[in-house]
Amino acid sequence: MISAFSFIDHLRRIGYSQYAGVPCSFLTSLINYVSGDPALDYIGATSEGEAVGITFGAFLAGRKTVTMCQNSGLGNMVNPLTSLNYPFRVPTLLIITWRGQPEVKDEPQHEQMGRIMHRLLETLEIPWLPFPVSEAEIAKTMEQAEASIEKRKRPFALVLQKGSVAPHALSGRLESESIKTDLRENLSANENERLTRTAAIELILDALAGDEAIIATTGKTGRELFTISDRANHLYVVGGMGTASAIGFGVAHALPKQPVVVIDGDGAALMKLGVLATIGFYQPSNLL
Repeated sequence: MISAFSFIDHLRRIGYSQYAGVPCSFLTSLINYVSGDPALDYIGATSEGEAVGITFGAFLAGRKTVTMCQNSGLGNMVNPLTSLNYPFRVPTLLIITWRGQPEVKDEPQHEQMGRIMHRLLETLEIPWLPFPVSEAEIAKTMEQAEASIEKRKRPFALVLQKGSVAPHALSGRLESESIKTDLRENLSANENERLTRTAAIELILDALAGDEAIIATTGKTGRELFTISDRANHLYVVGGMGTASAIGFGVAHALPKQPVVVIDGDGAALMKLGVLATIGFYQPSNLL
């Protein structure tokens, strides 16, 4: 068993600063430690795929990232891992808990994933190692993980078993303030009028200063933005359907002085509406 401090402090010393994930009881100590350290940044996501999108965006903003989840959420991560991280060579250190470990008493819903998880990671071409269970293993494990990430520029997974990390209490809670507004105050068109997608994109571009990072969702939105005005500060999310807002949030959160605009919708937003709750909680002032 290792302490949360020993592991996270080692990650800090090799450059990791941005964490995102979905809780699991096995991850409690790590999440509690990161959440209580003012020099580190943990974002609680509403789904595992959203967490991958957030760390994808944070990587684009220059951060080294950690994405944490229970293995039951690995299926939710498959789409962004295979259609964003893999083709665009964006690494993240995955910490995935091993629920349903054979010969270990656990809930029945974890049995199959516990049995097939390692094969699934290998099918996804994600190399993995057991999470270190002694202080002496931390440096060696991370040396191998970093070598893989540096060479492949793709995710690497650590599989965490129950009892690997000593308990660590939560030192405080992050609270969010409510914002009251009436969106109708910002409407300039008759509410019965309907814009075409192209016209809406043109109006958005006309209203911007030009220095914003613009992230356009999968499908016609990205294609039409490219056709209207292709710029170096545009990101067209051609994979990871539903993750555009998560990526935009990841960029905005990691670069608080950089204005970021996300053009979402087109059906993709419906796939991961939970990210809107995450954005609403953290309320990044530089994200539109």
